[in-house]
Amino acid sequence: MFHIEESEINQIRENADIVEIISSYIPLTQKGKNYFGVCPFHNDHAPSMSVSKEKGIFKCFSCGATGNVFKFVADFENIGFVQAVKRVAEKIGMNLKSDIPIKTETKHQKEYQIMELSTLFFQNNLLTSEGERAMRYLKSRGLNETIVKEFQIGLALDKNSLYQLLHQKKYQDQLLFNLGLINQNGLNFYDVFKNRIMFPIHNINGEPVGFTGRIYLPTSPPPKYLNSKETIIFKKGNILFNYHRAKDAVRLEKKLIIVEGNMDAIRMSANGFKNTIALMGVSLTNYQISEIKKLRVPVILMLDNDRAGATATYQLGTILEKEKIVVNVVRLSGEKDPDEYIVKNGIDAMQENLNAAISFLEFKLSYLKQDKNLEDSEELANYLKEVLNNLKETNDPILQDITLKKLNQEYNLSYDILKEELNRYEKKKQLQEEIIKQNLPKKERKNKYQDGLNHILYFMMNDSKYIKMYKSKLGFIENPIYRNIANEILGYYEIKKKIELADFLSYIETSKLKDEVYELIKNIKDDNMSEKIMEEYIISIKRIRKEKEIERLKEEQRNELDANKKIEIGMRIQQIKKEV
Repeated sequence: MFHIEESEINQIRENADIVEIISSYIPLTQKGKNYFGVCPFHNDHAPSMSVSKEKGIFKCFSCGATGNVFKFVADFENIGFVQAVKRVAEKIGMNLKSDIPIKTETKHQKEYQIMELSTLFFQNNLLTSEGERAMRYLKSRGLNETIVKEFQIGLALDKNSLYQLLHQKKYQDQLLFNLGLINQNGLNFYDVFKNRIMFPIHNINGEPVGFTGRIYLPTSPPPKYLNSKETIIFKKGNILFNYHRAKDAVRLEKKLIIVEGNMDAIRMSANGFKNTIALMGVSLTNYQISEIKKLRVPVILMLDNDRAGATATYQLGTILEKEKIVVNVVRLSGEKDPDEYIVKNGIDAMQENLNAAISFLEFKLSYLKQDKNLEDSEELANYLKEVLNNLKETNDPILQDITLKKLNQEYNLSYDILKEELNRYEKKKQLQEEIIKQNLPKKERKNKYQDGLNHILYFMMNDSKYIKMYKSKLGFIENPIYRNIANEILGYYEIKKKIELADFLSYIETSKLKDEVYELIKNIKDDNMSEKIMEEYIISIKRIRKEKEIERLKEEQRNELDANKKIEIGMRIQQIKKEV
């Protein structure tokens, strides 16, 4: 694992103007001593992100995103901390003392090496005389040499050449079998992929983990497409095809296009729509959703133009909307999928479709009409209930109003009755949310104790005088997470003899408590700090401690059978009450 010296990290951070770095990603406007911009980490419409040159940190007062210059770059570009340090160093023209490798040692390094070697081997096959026919086929499909190279497209030959190569490299047969590259017949091993054009499948980080092999000869046996089996490094639920290439284009275009098949993504990218990824199936796992959310842009769903594609669009859109992702939809007409559509209609026609993408709500209204006889009063009533039920989920009053007017005109229904019914649905939703909120476990409710500790620790991260107040007036925290964060702060202070928030955030980057520290800072909504406010929080924590001790003693008193001991406990309770 690569290690970069803390002193070098500090030097880079101190020489990097956080305002200049962040303004290279998003526009910033100065207001007073701080700078403000539209936060890129949530669906922001007004400038809610503050950047402090003095403190060297950024913070969004809406979603709570916070950190130093390295954290911003890491989150914006979806890269690791070390790579963010390298990126910042490049931006300010500083040379690192050591080269930072793009890929670090991983748990399954040998498996990745084998897949990388296999990818290169297939690529090389395509460039030989044996690959000429396959290359002609690719060019006939509109895939030129640039795209073939970009997507590392290769060729599996009609012999066991991959097995022979990997066997010569001393890789164990069992390992190759486990990776889905070879099969076994008795004592003999043979290549899984033969006479197929090979499309590598990469993980989120850009490492090849599997393949899709497509037949290109008319005499080849089915299936048309053959995919790698799931392995220790290839889990379909962890893959979004072309994600590692598309993510930079997604940030430039401010939208993500999701298609159904690998060839759709390749065709789109080959024709300039490089912000396109493909699904590995028509469902999404929590991991895939989290990776899509990291991009923080609206999504355009453009799945196959058939009934199954429409159903998948409805299901996926519903999932993404629940995750607060803005969803739009393109339903192509005439051709089965984006691959065929571009081939037959061209780039301009595809761009027109993307420009005319409809909202997910508009798509749902159309989708919900399927198989319904809206001339029948009962079916119309059921359809309207479904529409209103979906309409209550949107927070856009203009979209709600437009939809109600459409229903009013289309079905000659009273606008006022529709509006009244929608309000009833919304009140029901609010009531359900309130019931859920009231039934949350107490530990999930934000309380004064947690709020007080959050502020005390945040103050300590910003100024050494608050560390001294903590040590002299509080000194100990019962909650193990908060206690460990306090110990991290004290440990940092012992080493540095000072405290600086931007530097402390670099210091805890390798700590197991990193996420907890950022969550703590995220919960701070008021940046005002003073010794008086710190004193008030300390007094509040002490009071809560005593109140908890009173509750504990009362419980002990109830369970005590000895009358004299009950009196003693009662006297202790009265003494603590006086102190409170």
